[in-house]
Amino acid sequence: MSLPFFYTDQYDSAQRELTLDEDASRHLVQVLRMKEGEQLHLTDGKGTLLTTSITDGHKKHCTVRIDATQGQPRRAQQAIIGISLLKNASRFEWFLEKATELGVSEIIPLICDRTEKQKFRRDRLHMILVSAMLQSQQTWLPTLHEPIAYDLLFRMEETAAAEQKYIAHCLDAEKSSLAREALKDSIVPAQRKMILIGPEGDFSIREIELAMANHFVPVTLGVTRLRTETAGMVAATVLTID
Repeated sequence: MSLPFFYTDQYDSAQRELTLDEDASRHLVQVLRMKEGEQLHLTDGKGTLLTTSITDGHKKHCTVRIDATQGQPRRAQQAIIGISLLKNASRFEWFLEKATELGVSEIIPLICDRTEKQKFRRDRLHMILVSAMLQSQQTWLPTLHEPIAYDLLFRMEETAAAEQKYIAHCLDAEKSSLAREALKDSIVPAQRKMILIGPEGDFSIREIELAMANHFVPVTLGVTRLRTETAGMVAATVLTID
């Protein structure tokens, strides 16, 4: 049976003990009924896997001893998704959860010409990412950027560093299949791949032309028209296949 798996943002390599936050402490002590001497795993979301033992089972500030430390490398191929914020916040949250489970490395919320809602609750979204990371037994937490105006995306270092860049849109124009592009790329895999997903109503013509002027390849995700969050999940699935 695998050990319980929790997140900590308090880890320092010099430490030999950690005090967990109140939520984690309560879950360990009151829900899982764990006792002193029992082991659990912790990760800092930066590739570190800690094997620890409970030394003080306090329900508000449980303390654990670090027994072993293991560094897990980030996957060689990284997928970056720039995706419009959505009017329905729960749909955007669903996308974040699934993208994390699939192993997306970075998510850039976009404010596009047709983006209807720009509210961004970072604390809540961070909790969703952490929960999905733990559920999928990963040690790397995706980087969630602050929302950015679409035009400014092309000035970001992350955009310049991407070796393969795609924009998915619904206009009736010449486009490649993202799945076929990914298959071609598998011969000599790109280390960093980025795709842009638009809002309800799609990207504007101006935005599509701007992306293509910045060397983004227009792609289709299939024969049906997808919701933004579904398109994001499909793109994440294709770009994270090893």
